[in-house]
Amino acid sequence: MVETTICPWCQTEIVWDEELGPEEECPYCHNELKGYRTLNIALGSDEDWEDEDETSGDDTDDAGLWQEDEESHLNAIRRVEAFAGAGGDLLAYESGVEKQLDAQEEVPECPHCREYMLHAGTEPLSPGFKPVQMQAKDMPVLRSSAVLNVYVCSACFQVSRFLSEDDRNQLIKTVSEE
Repeated sequence: MVETTICPWCQTEIVWDEELGPEEECPYCHNELKGYRTLNIALGSDEDWEDEDETSGDDTDDAGLWQEDEESHLNAIRRVEAFAGAGGDLLAYESGVEKQLDAQEEVPECPHCREYMLHAGTEPLSPGFKPVQMQAKDMPVLRSSAVLNVYVCSACFQVSRFLSEDDRNQLIKTVSEE
């Protein structure tokens, strides 16, 4: 006898053989079919929230799920809250960030918190930069006159630098020439 299951994620009908048993993951979207994920959000006073926590039979420790970047995100939230506490308008800030990001040609992700970064300007390589010479020819891998694009994260304010488009192209051209 053949039975069917509907994937709650992609709404695809999954036909499975009773002898083999039900699929554990959808063969189309590869999401888990057992233990369909839900998120419970408590609405009401803090007392209701505390009562729900006490009556909850869930033995899982959710703290371990978020510890990886919890400290950095908390610091970023504190910085933004300090801005709001000083009378700053967070909606205006977010709107301004979105407008700036829309105008940028490149929008890299912050390596620290994965938010998008704002292009803040350019800077030349430091005067103390000493380029490495190519092995096969007498040319530097990167010119001393290279320019770096400077990006600032709009959430955690981490600063990152990347080669400018022209200097990236020059580096690729230099390394690939024989």
